[in-house]
Amino acid sequence: MNLLVTGAAGFIGSTYVRGLLAPEAARAPGAPSRIIVLDKLTYAGTLGNLDLTHPRLEFVRGDICDAGLVDRVMARADQVVHFAAESHVDRSIAGGDAFVRTNVVGTQRLLDAALRHGTAPFVHVSTDEVYGSIDGGAWPEDHPLAPTSPYAASKASSDLLALACHRTHGLDVRISRSSNNYGPRQFPEKLIPLFVTNLLDGAKVPVYGDGLNVRDWLHVEDHCRGVDLVRTRGRAGEVYNIGGGVELTNLDLTRRLLDLCGADESSVEFVRDRAGHDLRYRVDWSKAAAELGYRPRQDFERGLAATVAWYRRNRYWWEPLKRRAALAGDLSQPVPG
Repeated sequence: MNLLVTGAAGFIGSTYVRGLLAPEAARAPGAPSRIIVLDKLTYAGTLGNLDLTHPRLEFVRGDICDAGLVDRVMARADQVVHFAAESHVDRSIAGGDAFVRTNVVGTQRLLDAALRHGTAPFVHVSTDEVYGSIDGGAWPEDHPLAPTSPYAASKASSDLLALACHRTHGLDVRISRSSNNYGPRQFPEKLIPLFVTNLLDGAKVPVYGDGLNVRDWLHVEDHCRGVDLVRTRGRAGEVYNIGGGVELTNLDLTRRLLDLCGADESSVEFVRDRAGHDLRYRVDWSKAAAELGYRPRQDFERGLAATVAWYRRNRYWWEPLKRRAALAGDLSQPVPG
């Protein structure tokens, strides 16, 4: 079975592919015999995240908006896991065009090609940000979508396109929506790697507003395991929330990072809040637990400490990326959601 994975030179997609290529994963039910990675290699993607010499891996550089290329690649695939997306909220607020193009148009190109070639299941990887903000409790999968940023609106649009493709054409589409990811190899524009790398360099960390925005944190390996459960055990036309169960304010998380990096609160700089900043996210992942057997396995404190240690050991990986991102846009602000 050939599995097409889009956007797999990035943080989450590459973690997913590395997991599938691990020796023990090759013997699991539903394991692909070959993985075809399609990635444009934007500023946030790096080939260093993948073992290009692996005999079961094929890398294709290209844009998911390129209909001809997508059709040729899809013709050789039996299943799809679609990670490719523009995902930095602050960049979307500065300008939404790239987000609409990649997240909406690109997803439609993939759906069209999958429908032509009968490639299924089509797993569309989404985000909890499509739900908006919630004061208490947690979102179930049937909660109305109420995105507040151009990024979240573009992801909500792609979710609806995917579901419409299932309902209209019968394509086996499955959607996962995860809470905030953390772990090694996350691009250093997101909150945890931005703060860690700043602190390792002796710089300040910018906290939006009063720092009381709340997020649920999920280790990237748990997320990828959840995505693969959606691929191998999920039902056509269904949405599955993938959560971590660790709810923290941004200020609480910042203090943990200060401790792990040997810094104190003099390293914190409170900055003007982001426009339309959602107060709280939390997904109800009981459906994934009941239907797929999903449970997060990573202990947050150990996982966070290991993540900080990884960035401490691997300056060679993040320093060039941070310089590249600075050229693509301002890295002084985090993206807490």
